[in-house]
Amino acid sequence: MTAAAPVALRLAEVRASIARACRDAGRPDEAARLVAVSKTFDAGDIRPALEAGQRRFGENRVQEAKAKWPELKADYPDVELHLIGPLQSNKVREALALFDVIHTLDRPSLAKELAKEIPKSDRPAPRLLVQINTGEEPQKAGVAPLEADAFLKACQADYGLAVQGLMCIPPAGEPAAPHFALLATIARRNGLSTLSMGMSGDYETAVALGATYVRVGSAIFGAR
Repeated sequence: MTAAAPVALRLAEVRASIARACRDAGRPDEAARLVAVSKTFDAGDIRPALEAGQRRFGENRVQEAKAKWPELKADYPDVELHLIGPLQSNKVREALALFDVIHTLDRPSLAKELAKEIPKSDRPAPRLLVQINTGEEPQKAGVAPLEADAFLKACQADYGLAVQGLMCIPPAGEPAAPHFALLATIARRNGLSTLSMGMSGDYETAVALGATYVRVGSAIFGAR
């Protein structure tokens, strides 16, 4: 599929590839769900994917999502919006008004703010995933692997947050599979079933290693 192909055709190809990867791994076709990453794309770019039936979308920034998604969700009220970028504590209230799933819970101060604001929100509590910095990269957000178990326990015991799964972004230039396998291991020992891992270049590997959400942008919408 070329970059010039319509969004709907590229979306169909990605969906088919995910289904094939699930079958190859001995998993049901729908075991890995597609989050179409629409960050930096405007409403006009996103509508063809909505018209083709895509309902899960990922955004990196609260302010960007706030500018374009209320109008789109008015037309497509069954959209499920995922925050896949860093969340500042002072943006939690706005995030809760927009997002159904937050993939980037990564520090105690954010857990504390979520615990404070979720009961005040007039929307259902978002599903929460903890971001694990599997490569322990100093410039990247996320909980260090060796600190993951303690942080997950604290989220429940200290903040009353029901974490459903984990997310990671492997280091650029490294094979992704060991990072996906590490994330799956941490999830298993903590009784978590949701794994957000895999992007345009490696989502089939992620599916083979147990991904339940794959975050695909450029393979659908083209280069940013």
